Amino acid sequence: MLLLKLYVHCKTFLQSKEGASGIEYAVIAAMVAVALAAFVTPISTQVTNLMQTIQDAITTP
Repeated sequence: MLLLKLYVHCKTFLQSKEGASGIEYAVIAAMVAVALAAFVTPISTQVTNLMQTIQDAITTP
């Protein structure tokens, strides 16, 4: 009886599709994180240059 309950529970668990969307969201979040990591340095450099240009324009008489 216990073995039959365990079998039915495992079979139901393996056929369940509820976790699929969570896994898909995790994969998408991982891809976004990789893309952000790839572009952080170039974007940071451009923002730093822009801020330096603004600072030079403000402080120059």
